[in-house]
Amino acid sequence: MPVHTPQPVQIFEVSTLYGVATLAASLDAGQFGSPDAARRILLVSNNAATPEAATRLVTMNGFDALARRFDEIVDWNETIRPHHPSTWAPPRDESPLWERMLRETWRLGDAPVELVVESVHVSPAKALATVFGGSAVHVYADGLMSYGPTRERLPQWLGCRIQRLLHLDLVPGLRPLLLDEHSVRPEIVPGDAFAKVLGELGEAAAGEPELARVAADGPTAVLLGQYLAALNILTPEEEEELHARMLRGAVAAGHECVVFKPHPTAPARYSQVLEKAAAQAGVRLHVLQGPVLAEAVYDRCRPTLVVGCFSTALLTAAAYYGIPIAKVGTEALLDRLTPYQNSNRVPVTIVDFGVPDLEGAVEYAPMTARKVEQLGALVRTVGYCMQAKLHPQLREDAVTWLGAHLDEVTVRYFKRRRLTALALPGGGTSVRARLLRTSPSARWAARRVRSAQRRLRRAG
Repeated sequence: MPVHTPQPVQIFEVSTLYGVATLAASLDAGQFGSPDAARRILLVSNNAATPEAATRLVTMNGFDALARRFDEIVDWNETIRPHHPSTWAPPRDESPLWERMLRETWRLGDAPVELVVESVHVSPAKALATVFGGSAVHVYADGLMSYGPTRERLPQWLGCRIQRLLHLDLVPGLRPLLLDEHSVRPEIVPGDAFAKVLGELGEAAAGEPELARVAADGPTAVLLGQYLAALNILTPEEEEELHARMLRGAVAAGHECVVFKPHPTAPARYSQVLEKAAAQAGVRLHVLQGPVLAEAVYDRCRPTLVVGCFSTALLTAAAYYGIPIAKVGTEALLDRLTPYQNSNRVPVTIVDFGVPDLEGAVEYAPMTARKVEQLGALVRTVGYCMQAKLHPQLREDAVTWLGAHLDEVTVRYFKRRRLTALALPGGGTSVRARLLRTSPSARWAARRVRSAQRRLRRAG
């Protein structure tokens, strides 16, 4: 009598429409097998501080079309209520109980489960990985943070289960550092598949009345807002001024009709300040509050300039729409980000190095292979300084690079105190730095780690 083998289950955890688009493109490209190879569950999580007050992902324009790639949709917030998705994770010794409960609730039976998650070092991804302790894990990264190091060391029970890192090729030629310490293989989500999905989002947004009115006015510049005050990087007043600088720069570049796409959680006063600045400058300003992605604005409005600070949507405009882009305010952010390990540091570094300043005289041009190579060396050095213990194999390259670029970029991208603590060129000569530099045991340990890393890479 034949043995019944249950159909495998793939659980795709997502919290943003951009993330759903990334997953949809990956599925279309066949990176998770054929549609009938597994039962696909889209697990939607609202990670906002106050989920009840935030725009629900399932109500956003384009969600329904993208969700058709999945067999069913499950609300994670409802599943774990009253816990908050960003803070709840069960103790490992309770995971068998939670797994039995979720298998019963989601009708999984004894089917093998694969997890496809966002930031694996925090919940809800970490909670899922804990509950389904025997499942393989795939990580997808939908933004610039994939190029930076992992925020913190993952426990071995989790790190050894990660199969691959799926990421968008936002900076062609630049290799991600995320999860590299676990020898996780990066895999690019094909650009043509992602562009097709973005086209679907644009078509879905065509019926949004607010966006239709904006597009009819023919705006030529898009300003991207980020809620940096919520991250305690800027004060609300400083962020308001940042947006005003974007507007003034666009006006100086000759744009007479501008769209501002605020962050979904930004306060209404940001828009009011910008409207006042637009009135003083004598230009038409549209503040787009509707539940649409910036990419849908690009698709419907076809602007000739996109301005931002370090938003992923800034690089998307260049990589997938060929729109010229410009930055504002990155130098101040590089100085403000604390601690040095702040995971926003690499995204800010990438934009600061690779995108022209709106208030400068340089026009945007795609990065050459040489420019990408230089950026890669800079990002690896910054990544080492952020997480030296996770990437000891990068030390020699960091020493060499810093030694050759001290006068050019050290002050902009590196803190003297950080370089001193790691005994790197450009730092001071503290007792600890001298000990690290001259200690035979420290150098021996570093060599052993680099040798082990090389063996792991060859074995993989």
